[in-house]
Formats: sequence, structure tokens, C-alpha cells
Amino acid sequence: MSAFSKIVLAYSGGLDTSVILAWLIEHYHCEVITVTADLGQPEDLSGIEQKALATGASKAYVIDLKEEMARDFVFPMMRAAAIYEGRYLLGTSIARPIIARALVDIARKEGATAIAHGATGKGNDQVRFELSANALAPDITVVAPWREWDLMSRTALTDFAAKHGIPIPNEAKRYSMDANMLHTSFEGSELEDPGNEPDASCHQRCVPIEEAPDSPEIVSVRFQAGNPVAVNDETLSPYAVIEKLSCIAGRNGIGRLDMVENRFVGMKSRGVYEDPAGALLYALHRDLEGICMDREVLSIRDMLAVRYAQCVYNGFWFAPEREALQAFMDKSQETVTGTVKAKLYKGGVWPLARTSPYSLFSQDLATFEGGDYDHHDAAGFIRLNSLRLRMRAAVNEKLAKGE
Repeated sequence: MSAFSKIVLAYSGGLDTSVILAWLIEHYHCEVITVTADLGQPEDLSGIEQKALATGASKAYVIDLKEEMARDFVFPMMRAAAIYEGRYLLGTSIARPIIARALVDIARKEGATAIAHGATGKGNDQVRFELSANALAPDITVVAPWREWDLMSRTALTDFAAKHGIPIPNEAKRYSMDANMLHTSFEGSELEDPGNEPDASCHQRCVPIEEAPDSPEIVSVRFQAGNPVAVNDETLSPYAVIEKLSCIAGRNGIGRLDMVENRFVGMKSRGVYEDPAGALLYALHRDLEGICMDREVLSIRDMLAVRYAQCVYNGFWFAPEREALQAFMDKSQETVTGTVKAKLYKGGVWPLARTSPYSLFSQDLATFEGGDYDHHDAAGFIRLNSLRLRMRAAVNEKLAKGE
């Protein structure tokens, strides 16, 4: 008798999850329900429900999570200015907790006692899915076929698909790819050797710099409490903001990254990422903070942003430390309201102007043309701040003399 009567599977419709669907039915002799999350990925999801049912699923859900992901996952992360290892904008990482939550929700609805994912035993995604699931529903079992079966190559997967009548694309994909509203990632093929340059085909969201327009494009983004709410004076929903900025930044070659990163599981991994909207928003958000945020709050936020990014990357979205960090991040963003205008050109973002009703910038204090600033105040300020330095100098003099 099977350990499970129903398993809810995260299903993309590709080779891996199609094989997993059939394998789960064959291996566990159970009902499998698929869940496909619409996260704004470029892929056409029409027909995916029919494909799942034809492969053996008892039910197939396609859930529109675009606005929810943008509002409840992407925007909180952006308010935190999270960036992993100084470069990666966490486009794949932030999608995993919302998919895990959807799997748990459907499992509860359908009375399933297990969920399954298609992440391999090498990567970060298995950790992200399972940590999220354990935080939300520790009573639900997580099945990871890549850690159980013996189908360890693309040839084995293709043979299994052929044997079970599972349709697969005629053309093999060059890369292992992940995509959502924020980004597209590329791994595999020539990218497995960090010494190789990416092939020209490794572009989806961002045009090559050489093909970007020869004239700059001007864009303005309005923020409210750290969240982008309007583009070029047009108020938009969270997802629509990301969608619009993705197009604008992408056509200007903004948001492309080629890096070797440290996976949570311990190995180094080389990937190419395209995150045009994220790269543009990160730059403009940071620029606006320059006039809206207190110096010490900004300094603490930047220190905590490193820890926050690790939480997202390592799969601890639903962990108490990320939730506690979020409370600080959101408090720090209360005055980050205003508009930034920037020039976009050949992969670069150059802020031109920024305004805010909560600006801490005082033209009267900063001007070179007089103002109310008393220059004599600086003498006492410098003397007090140099007190410990002068005391240390006296000690150094004794050390030098051997006293």
C-alpha cells in the first residue's frame, strides 16, 4: 500500500516535471495533483493543464500569483535592498517560498499528505522548497524524486518519457533555465566552465550592450514608503510596475550578470542572470534613500541587508529572523517616498534628479552661498572626535620610547 494517497506536485510542464509526474504515479501508486504557478514568466502556459492531465494527473491547477508575488515577496525584498554576495538580485530565490506556499495551500484543500518538487540534490532550490514547506506545514511530507530515483541523466529522462508516451520538445534546451517576472537565469552547457564566455544565445530579457539604442532613455519612478508605485507618472499595480520596467531596462541592456556564487549546499556555481527591472529599481531606490533616510539608520540597514539576502538565498523566508529583519526594514522605509529621474544608456543607470516630501537635504546648510551654518561649530566637533586619537598618539609615543 502506498505511503500517500495524494501528492501535490510543482509542475512546469518541462521534461523533468513531466517525468516526475509519471514516476510518482508509478512509484507510489497514488493520485498526483499538479500546481503550476504563473509568476509572470515569459513561457506560454496555455495547454499546460491539458498536458498534465494527459500525463496522468488527477487534477491540474494553474494559479495566477503575479500580483501576490510582486506585492508580498518582491517588494518586501526590495525594501530591504537585498543583494547576495554583492551582485545577485535573488530572482530565483524569491520565487521559491511563494510556490511552496501554493503547494501547501492546494495540499490542504485537496487533503493531500505530501508535496513534491523537481529540484535536484545538488542545488539550492531543494533547500528553499523544503524549508518553506516545513515552516508552513511540518505535518506534510516533501517528496524529492531526484534524491530517490535512478534517472540521473537527460538520456535516462528522455527514455522514460518515450516509454510512458510523454511528449517532449524535439529540440534539446541548451541551458537549464528558470524565469519569472523578475528574471531569467541560465546554467549548464558552456557556462559549466567559468573560463568560457557565454554563448550569444544566452540572452532573453536584456539586449546585448552593442545592440542597445544609441540614444539615452529617460525614466522616472515614484516610490511610496519604499515601494515603486508609478512609472513615468503612470500609477501601476506592483506586477505592472515590474513588467513595465523590465521592458524599459531590458531594451537598454540593463540588468545582465555573469557570476560565480557560493551555493548554500557548499559548492560554487556559475550562472548568468538577467534581472532588468530589479537592477533598475535597486539603483533608483538606493538613490532616493540618499535624501530620505537618516545616516545611522541607512548604515544599520546596509549591514542587515547582507543577512537578509542570506535568508532569502538560503531559503529562510518563513523563518523568524527574516520576519524580524523585515520589521526593521519596513520601519526604515517609512520616509522613502518620492520620485527619481534617471538616464538609461548602454547597460548603465545614471540618476539625474530626485525629490521627496520627506527630504533630509537642506539647501540652506549645504550651499556654498552663505546660509545659517556656523563654521565655528566645526572646531569643537573635530576636537571632541579627535580626543581618542590624541590619547592614542600619546600612548604610541611611549611605546616608541620603550617606556
